[in-house]
Amino acid sequence: MIKNNMKPSIPLISSAILALGLLSVGAFIKAGIDNFSNRDRQVSVRGLSERTVEADYVTWPIQYRVAGDNLLSLYDQVTSNNATIVSFLTGNGIAKEDISINPPDTYNASANQYGSSNFQYKYALDCTVTVATENVTKVRELLNRQSELLKEGIPYSNSYINYEYRNLNEIKPEMIADATKAAREAAQKFAADSDSKIGKMKTATQGQFSIDDLSSSTPYLKKVRVVSYIVYYLED
Repeated sequence: MIKNNMKPSIPLISSAILALGLLSVGAFIKAGIDNFSNRDRQVSVRGLSERTVEADYVTWPIQYRVAGDNLLSLYDQVTSNNATIVSFLTGNGIAKEDISINPPDTYNASANQYGSSNFQYKYALDCTVTVATENVTKVRELLNRQSELLKEGIPYSNSYINYEYRNLNEIKPEMIADATKAAREAAQKFAADSDSKIGKMKTATQGQFSIDDLSSSTPYLKKVRVVSYIVYYLED
């Protein structure tokens, strides 16, 4: 009886399996090298978002000085002046709770050992009535009308009027999205110019928000600004 020797030998099968395994390992190694190579290629971009907004809070100090030799008389004058200023403000739309009257700073010329003895008045009182309100539009209107206080005998002066923008949290999400979009567009432009395409985001850093006056002549207008810094992978 003749035996059938057509079955493949075990060594031949083992060799074929080994060859397939080596091919697979080689493919995986190549893919890993290509991936590592692509990971080494990246682009750093930044995205800017800016907005112009109107101030939503204002602090307006109205200051004046009275001088004389009799403190009681000066006290009555200050009381009358403060009442006139408050009446002017409340009568023109400023809420009473938005008005504060600071105690006067008193200067005694005769008690100043380093001052001149040739002073005209013994006492000088520096007084401040402060408006702090969200009604920015009304304050801007009254700034143009405060000369009416001169008719009442109040020689006022304005120190720094401070305008603020406090509703930043309301526009933060949209501005961050705009900055991220601008950064991606910059990365896409770079990738197109280098015959590449952008891959996944590697890192992202959000800069701090800044709020500045739009100009020195319009302090009630604010420029809000934020910059996002993003690194993308580049792929072939």
